[in-house]
Amino acid sequence: MSKQKNGENKAKHTKLLNQKRSKKKLQKEEHKRRLKEIARLAAEKTKD
Repeated sequence: MSKQKNGENKAKHTKLLNQKRSKKKLQKEEHKRRLKEIARLAAEKTKD
């Protein structure tokens, strides 16, 4: 059996891609949360 070619590089690449995906997901959730808060505040303001 031979050592996997570029196995270490592939592992690093996968790790970086996973970090990128999770960062995008968190940013998307944060954006949704902010929009909900803005909508809530606008609704409160128009109610008064």
